[in-house]
Amino acid sequence: MTAPLLLVLDAGTTSTRAIAFSLTGDIVASAARPITQHYPASGWVEHDAGEILACSRACLDEVAAQVGVDHIAAIGMTNQRETVVFWDRTTGEPLARAIVWQDRRTAAICATLKAHEPMVQAKTGLLLDPYFTATKIRWAIANWPMVGAAARDGRLAVGTVESWLIWHLSGGTTHVTDATNASRTMLMNLATSEWDAGLLALFGVPAAALPSIVDCAGALATTSIAGRAIPITGAAGDQQAAAIGQGCLTPGMLKATYGTGCFLLAHAGAVAPVSHNRLLSTVAWRLNGRCAYALEGAIFVAGSAIQWLRDGLGIIASSAESEELAQSVPDNGGVSFVPALAGLGAPHWAPDARGLICGLSGGTTRAHVVRAALEAQGQQTADLVDALAADGVAAAVLRVDGGMVANNWLCQDLADSLGVVVERPRVIETTAMGAAMLAGVGVGLFADLPAAAAAMANADRRFHPATDAATRTQRRTQWQTAIARVLA
Repeated sequence: MTAPLLLVLDAGTTSTRAIAFSLTGDIVASAARPITQHYPASGWVEHDAGEILACSRACLDEVAAQVGVDHIAAIGMTNQRETVVFWDRTTGEPLARAIVWQDRRTAAICATLKAHEPMVQAKTGLLLDPYFTATKIRWAIANWPMVGAAARDGRLAVGTVESWLIWHLSGGTTHVTDATNASRTMLMNLATSEWDAGLLALFGVPAAALPSIVDCAGALATTSIAGRAIPITGAAGDQQAAAIGQGCLTPGMLKATYGTGCFLLAHAGAVAPVSHNRLLSTVAWRLNGRCAYALEGAIFVAGSAIQWLRDGLGIIASSAESEELAQSVPDNGGVSFVPALAGLGAPHWAPDARGLICGLSGGTTRAHVVRAALEAQGQQTADLVDALAADGVAAAVLRVDGGMVANNWLCQDLADSLGVVVERPRVIETTAMGAAMLAGVGVGLFADLPAAAAAMANADRRFHPATDAATRTQRRTQWQTAIARVLA
């Protein structure tokens, strides 16, 4: 009998992918579709929810055809978090474009609510920032007539991307969100892992529009592919899924995902942590009604900085070229690049900040600028690691994943910037792997997450720090000077 496979739908920011995993963590088949990015105004980022759904179905069908639908035991889902979709629960049709997590249009709303931030942080573990979902919902109800009318009529359904997809994949029968995604909305109380009435009132969000909050593994919904009913048994937001896929299952373990943005999670155990250094407290997973928690730092621009150098400035032809250019010069030539192209995330939380390239001279070349853009990833991560240390979490090993870490030079620079060992996985699709592990637990193929992590073990290469402390300090000082200019 052929061994069962776990099919994952990874609905990311720039693409949607389906990946079939074996129970030993090998990728058996995959398919991908790009997602169109819409920028209707400065600082606004939107997606077409219908396109996300169509791409998701196409990818699932393509992979199922490759591996044989009868071999798929269950489906796991992972998604870009904080992005919110608005649809009509009577027709299932989207009422407007989805507002993407990178979108900054609600900065003014956050500013007007600033006095409530201590209460919001105490309940949700989050800080008031346009990044999170709640103010996006408030803005849409007030500014998009179709969304506002649906809210008044009781027709409005609201959810993050996995909620939208589960609704449609289940034929409109299931309106749920898993606890990790719910914890990123600024509407869920960490103490109860349920929607908080006071927060709903503060942000003007109708409770009837929201999905039910469920565990990250179990019988979440059922879909049909090629006429066969397949259970959806795992779901988690992309960064939590990546931490699970990296095996960060015990307190103190750290992972950082370098994709469009960069997100660092430190496992914090069974008690929700409180950060005194402007990091976020969030749900790592919920199983059998019990939550595990993490501290998180969010960097809004990572891989998208390299994409901007390619598509916006045209100084590189491909993302892969950045590694060769960075290696072609001995250092950054005094150039600093603060990629605040969508504001600054943790620990600064400056939504109005804008990017800066400084330290230019007549000897500056595109190689120096590209190297500075890559070095910014290590320095931004060092900002987060310093904040974690101040919160009592000392990093010894950083497990990394995401598309950027195929760049060996970047991985070595991360180790040099942080002064810690950087470990890269064998399969860098750890976000999808984490969703596969949850689906495997949910369908009963693994007893628990440690068993899934052992079966799908994924370590590959370790990068050790190779620079001296004085050089590391000099680079930190140069970076902090540039950051101070941006914040000023």
